[in-house]
Amino acid sequence: MNEFKNNANLAEVLAQLAYNKAGLIPAISQQFDTKEVLMMAWMNQTSIEETLATGRVCYWSRSRQKYWRKGEESGQIQVLKEMRFDCDGDTLLLIVDQTGPACHTGRRSCFYQRVKDNKVLIDSAPLIDPKILYSADNTKKI
Repeated sequence: MNEFKNNANLAEVLAQLAYNKAGLIPAISQQFDTKEVLMMAWMNQTSIEETLATGRVCYWSRSRQKYWRKGEESGQIQVLKEMRFDCDGDTLLLIVDQTGPACHTGRRSCFYQRVKDNKVLIDSAPLIDPKILYSADNTKKI
């Protein structure tokens, strides 16, 4: 896909993105102030439109086959600061303000497993136990 024209109509650009056969496109979220890569999830055109309209990030859950509004169960929301498309129009970059952990393991980032010297190392501990993160008791959440 070619790059989009400057000042291109957003609705036309969204329709032209390179969605996969399931109508999904990968979306990488990055913390706006620290530039830390938080996670990768999937979006479709409707979830992109909702995210842009509400300012809260909405993904498509492939496992649950439904919309997943980040933080609706954990309280750990992502507020959209900026959305970018890559040069091929096949990946989104979401610049967000993440509340607490982004990962379902309770860690700040999903990218906590690092390869070093032919081994995989875990380089961060959970900020909160996932059992607490997804419990009904919101008083223990970050």
